[in-house]
Amino acid sequence: MSLLDRVEAALDTIRPYLLTDGGNVSVDGITSDNVVKLKLLGACGSCPMSIMTLKAGIEEAIKKAVPEITAVEAINLTDIDDPNAVLPENLR
Repeated sequence: MSLLDRVEAALDTIRPYLLTDGGNVSVDGITSDNVVKLKLLGACGSCPMSIMTLKAGIEEAIKKAVPEITAVEAINLTDIDDPNAVLPENLR
């Protein structure tokens, strides 16, 4: 099974939760240093919690299933560099 197939299989485990809220993701590619590039679709593209979903949900699921993946990035999420973004590590 290819790396992409394994990433897609990991995403399939969490897709039902994204779809329930009107969202989804698609894999745009995997870089040579094993970073998954995702496009957030539907409600995920405009949800204020997208950063948290990406880091705490999607990235965790992918890394658990495919340990060689080093990171997951959204190609259409402009607020990822926002210092005030609600990231899992800031929820204390």
